[in-house]
Amino acid sequence: MITFCVSVFALIAGYFFYGKFLSSFFRLDPARDAPVKRLADDVDYVEIPPWRAFMIQLLNIAGLGPIFGAILGAAYGPAAYLWIVIGCIFMGAAHDFAAGTVSMRNDGCSLPDIVGRNLGRGTQRFLILFSGVMLLAVGIAFVNGPTALLATLSSKLVSGGNVAEGVAAGGFFSADGIATPWGNVGWMSFWAAIIVLYYIFAVILPINKIIGRLYPIFGVVLVFMALGIGGALLVKGATGTLHLPELTFSSLKNFHANTNHNAIFPMLFIVISCGAISGFHATQAPMMARCLSNEKYARPVFYGAMIAEGIIALVWATAAIAYCGGADGLNAAGKTPAVLVNEICTSWLGGVGAIVAVIGVIICPITSGDTAFRSVRLILADAFSIRQGALRNRLLVSLPIFVIALLLSKISFEVIWRYVGIANQTLAAITLWACSVWLVREGRAHWVLSVPAAFLTCVCATYFLYAPNGAGGLGLSFSISVSAGTIIACLVFVFFIMKMKLRAKVFSPKP
Repeated sequence: MITFCVSVFALIAGYFFYGKFLSSFFRLDPARDAPVKRLADDVDYVEIPPWRAFMIQLLNIAGLGPIFGAILGAAYGPAAYLWIVIGCIFMGAAHDFAAGTVSMRNDGCSLPDIVGRNLGRGTQRFLILFSGVMLLAVGIAFVNGPTALLATLSSKLVSGGNVAEGVAAGGFFSADGIATPWGNVGWMSFWAAIIVLYYIFAVILPINKIIGRLYPIFGVVLVFMALGIGGALLVKGATGTLHLPELTFSSLKNFHANTNHNAIFPMLFIVISCGAISGFHATQAPMMARCLSNEKYARPVFYGAMIAEGIIALVWATAAIAYCGGADGLNAAGKTPAVLVNEICTSWLGGVGAIVAVIGVIICPITSGDTAFRSVRLILADAFSIRQGALRNRLLVSLPIFVIALLLSKISFEVIWRYVGIANQTLAAITLWACSVWLVREGRAHWVLSVPAAFLTCVCATYFLYAPNGAGGLGLSFSISVSAGTIIACLVFVFFIMKMKLRAKVFSPKP
């Protein structure tokens, strides 16, 4: 219980101290005109109150990531605490803050534009394709899960079953975490069509019409789940009815059931992404960068939302280990995150908690899927210089996106999803390198971003070498992979330093 409380406190302290340091370091200027003040178009550049922007940003970047990823990461043991806390404060939140701030300083431009302006046009073209495919994969995958669960709920209702009792009994999740079909499979097609139709409207309509209005409501569900489970952890831990894991020297080891292919480094750093650092967040930051009325809101919206996500990840990692009686018990249980979320909420919060859990499992992926598709529209619009003020222009960009998504949906995304984790962290490393160059061009020290960039480069390089073939790696030995990954990261870092020195005369340091 001490580890959990100290970890939460450290994240909050990180916001007030390191977040404040970054605000000063990036020289946020409340007097500088925000993009929305100069480029308002009532579509994407729409002024949104900071509290609402925070909720939208949190839902954009969270989804099920800090829940499912944290539960999967908890299988490695209490070492997950270190990655969530240190990663979130010094890497993830800094990454999101940098992406959002740099976007605001460049008229709210999308991530490929940020990369292109700092790492070159070739990297920009690569990133347009890379991020576009990844976002499409996220968007499509986040149709399938909610569709299956909604189909089950509908079948149960039509058949006259008691939904509340079914949820409380855990009857809406099979052993693999997918809803068990009870009735007409046509419900699947029906709900898929409804979700896709919602996505289309969410992508083409002004951001304040659907996303700006619904996200604060959806955010309550995500926050309620975290507060409810977090409160239960504290009460049960204080009364001794539940043993919360502690991080000690003896517990700082790999608890994973299959250690041969799941070494803590680099696998834990890939599994837990949204709770520590995630490149997906950098694709979402420009949306709110176009809606904030003042730079002073960058810290609470970009840095603060990531800290909140880190706390959510801590709650669910702790809950998973505690509920199963330890990391060994979690591995022995062999249950998927969806099943555990259902069981934990039902056991600790009763029927209401179970229903909230099911709603959360439906809403969270949908609120990441719609913004994933919206980000693709913004990226393509920026790439081809297509102004988005007119509806016909938004349709011109959006309809091909959904046609491509429909074609790609025929592919087995069980296979594609294996590569999303490493793609996510690779994107985060590229973002950090690009923002490091931006810092140099602004006449600031790059270490706050280049060191995390080098570390994450080491993680990604090691993963590519170490992970099994079926997960996108070469399947080499751990020692070879770590050694080669470290050398690659060091070489990239040295190249970066040399490149910055060679180009120093080109840069114009600003006071």
